[in-house]
This record gives sequence, C-alpha cells and structure tokens, in this order.
Amino acid sequence: MQVVTSYTLRKGSPDRTGCDLVVIGVAQQGEGSSRKLVAAPGGEAVAEAWGRKFDPLLTAMGFKGGAGEVLKVPTGGTIRAGQLLAVGLGPLAALTPEKVRRAAGVAARNVGNAASVALALPAHDAEHVRAVAEGFRSGSYAFTAYKLGADRPGGVAILSDAARRKDTMDALERAETVGALVDQARDWVNSPANELTPSSFAESVTALAKKRRKGGLTVEVVDTDTLRELGCGGILGVGMSSANLPCLVKVTWEPKDVPDAPHVALVGKGITYDSGGLTIKPGASMVTMKCDMSGAASVVAAVHAAADLELPVRVTAWAPMAENMISGQAMRPGDVLSMYGGKTVEIRNTDAEGRLVLADALAMAVETKPEAIVEVSTLTGACHIALGDHIAGLFGDDEVVESVEQAAATSGELFWRLPIPERTSEQIRTESEIADLLQHNWVRWGGALWAAAFVKEFAGGLPFAHLDIAGPAFNSGGPWGHVPSGGTGFPVATLVDWLEQRAG
Repeated sequence: MQVVTSYTLRKGSPDRTGCDLVVIGVAQQGEGSSRKLVAAPGGEAVAEAWGRKFDPLLTAMGFKGGAGEVLKVPTGGTIRAGQLLAVGLGPLAALTPEKVRRAAGVAARNVGNAASVALALPAHDAEHVRAVAEGFRSGSYAFTAYKLGADRPGGVAILSDAARRKDTMDALERAETVGALVDQARDWVNSPANELTPSSFAESVTALAKKRRKGGLTVEVVDTDTLRELGCGGILGVGMSSANLPCLVKVTWEPKDVPDAPHVALVGKGITYDSGGLTIKPGASMVTMKCDMSGAASVVAAVHAAADLELPVRVTAWAPMAENMISGQAMRPGDVLSMYGGKTVEIRNTDAEGRLVLADALAMAVETKPEAIVEVSTLTGACHIALGDHIAGLFGDDEVVESVEQAAATSGELFWRLPIPERTSEQIRTESEIADLLQHNWVRWGGALWAAAFVKEFAGGLPFAHLDIAGPAFNSGGPWGHVPSGGTGFPVATLVDWLEQRAG
C-alpha cells in the first residue's frame, strides 16, 4: 500500500529540524579557480553547521553543483536530520523559480526510504513556495495502477521564513490542488488503451466531477447516436472504425454569483488509441499511442482545477473521444466527410485524424460565443520533430498567444510560437477539387503549420490559440527535473494560470 504524502509549510532552521532527511539547494558562486559551492537561500544554516568544511566535503565527493546533480551525505550529528540531500542549482546568479521547481523534482526521486523530509530550498515568497511544492509533488508521481509502487515520504515540510503569510499558505494549497489534477491527467494518459476506451474515459470524467461536493461543475456526454443526429462527421469518421464507439464530453464550470464572469472555451483531442487507420503507422510508432488523448485529459483537468479553485471565470471544455482503428467501417483516403456545421473535408491521410475530431468540437464551441478558444492536441509528429520532447508549438492570434506565453512564464512549461501562413490556409480551402477543405497534402515540410491552419478554419474567427503538445505530452525516456516518465500532465499548469489571467 502506498503512503499518502502530506505537505506542511512551517518556519524552522534546517540544521535543527528533526526529520529523516533534509534537502538543500547548492549553487555555484564565482568563476574559474575562485568558484565555490554555497548553500542556496533557505539552506544557509546547514552550510554554517559544517563551516569551512562544507565546500571541500561536497567537492571531494565529486559534487559540482550543476543543475540536476544530487549528493546524499550522512550527517553524523552535525545537524539534527540523519541525512542531507544536496541538489545542484547551477550558478547562484542565474537562479530562477523554474530551476528551483526542477531541483525539487530531482530531490523527490532521491529521498530513498526517508519517512519524513524537510525541504530547505529557496522558499522565501509565494512564487518560490509554489515552485518547491509543485516540483517535489511532481517528482514524486508514479503510476502504480497495475503494479506495486514504491512508498512515498509520509510527511514533507517546506521550510520558509514566510510560512505564516497568507500568500505563501495559499500558494501551497494551490500547488496541492492543481498538482492533484495534473496527476489525474497523467493517470488518464498512462492508462492502457484496452482500459481507457472513449466510453470509460467519459465515465471517469463524470465520476471525477461527482466527487466535487460544491456545485457549479457539470458534465454532459454526447453519445454516438446523438453525434450522428448532430452531423459530427469528423468524430464519426474517425471513431466508427472501432468496436469502442466514439463520444464527446462537455465539462462546464459556472461560478456562482458572478453573472458577468468572462467565458472561455477549451478544446482537447481525445484519441484514446491511434493505429493510424488505413494509413497505418509503423509498429514501433504505435507503442505510445495511448497518449493521443493527452489534449482531452489536460483540458478536462484544467476545468476541474478552475472549479476547485473557484475561479471567477466560466469555462467549457470540449473533449471529442474516439479510437482510430482499422475495420470494414474505417474511413479511406479519398473519402469526404461532412463536419458539424456543414463544411466538407476531403481525406488524404487517415493518420491525420486528430484535426477531424477537433473540427467538430471547435464548431460546437464557437456556437457558445466564448471570448477566446484554446485548443490542445498531440497533433503532429512534425511539431515533435521541430521542437523536440520538452517544447510545445504555439499558434494563433496575437492576443491569445501572448496571454498563453505569459501563463507559461509562471507555470514553467515551455512553448515556442510558430506561424499559420495565409498561403497555407488558402491551400486548405482551394486544393481539394471535391470538398470545401483539404485535410492533408503529403508535403514533407510544414506539416504542423498545415494542421494548425486546418483547425483554425473551425474557430469561427474568434480569438484562438492552438497548442501542439505532441512532444512534451508523453516522456518516453527517463525523468528529468520535475517531469516524470510517461504522461507528463503538460500543459495543465499553463491552462490553469491562463484561466486565472482571464478571471482578472
């Protein structure tokens, strides 16, 4: 049975704090031969307990203080804790909250069997308390639904001189609230596709909403028959090839007693498994395709976070859910689908299915007349190739894109803006000889731009941003910083910060 970790914020000198293990940040100060290792803010008392021996002790054990480095040292009674964990932060002059967040995540994976941990990392204000709490919590994540997981520490204390201030206490509470929903998104993404089908995903979203005792959060599931009545040709075209039928989940947060609350829409791609359809993927490329519903997981988690934080902003998330499989009912290259609202689309590549389910959901979202729409999807391998594993592509209108960038600066998640060329939009509208729009054109370069331009065709001219998270949504390698292997929960944190912005 896995231990549930409790987090507290309290004052206390780390050298006199009773616990199994105390964590401090160690940074590099100076240049060249004069460079030395120093305790980062929050851990000074530990360095003082060792005095002049502090730098030589760490250096003799090969520790250089670089970002991501760790060193565990038995204290031998020098301080009250039984063990010291030093985490590298890099140059002291370049220290940022994001580096603190990543260091806290590294620390979480190196506490060993310590039952009680004190974090003496930089936590002198609300921003840094949030970074420490988010980082350690994120670094502690493990998906253990199908096997026994390692125990976590039973108690974690964040040491801060500002522990009794309301803003720092609020920061810790927020980090725990949002962190729990980031973990929920990760659990959905990590669940195998034979367990997380479109219907079971919808049931899980509904069950999560029912756990909320306060009102204001509602879930509506649009089943296959209703999708057919509504003319949702994109979702049906993709999903009818599977024995697990498609659906669409609509999650709404409506704050009480805020009649003039701004209204925004989130749309997330929910392909619970992607074989590529008749344009079948290579076998090796299918292994992680359970993650193709990361966009839906993130927008649903973000709306739940808005409800739990009781943000004064009205939010509706639209999550089209389907499996892209192969059968006698599978769509074919050359088929024409009629989307919700009537636009027709010629299919060229059945493995470019995400934009089709998003088209229906975006057209529905537009009818509610939100002030802005943010759409999130693991949309293109091209974006993954261009930006790598850690950075998402960001497309859209200046105002919305800039506000997402501002939110990301706080959350620490990484985005890079890419264009939606007017020429590409024109090609999408003119290059099919038999339909209104062309889904895909098989040109090797600029695939992420084509996909972004295609989904924007269904945004109704409203302020819009498209987040292509194909790279950072799923980490198929080892953990780094505070980011675990498998489903990462990207970009739930950014979406919540963005919703807080919209709330004013």
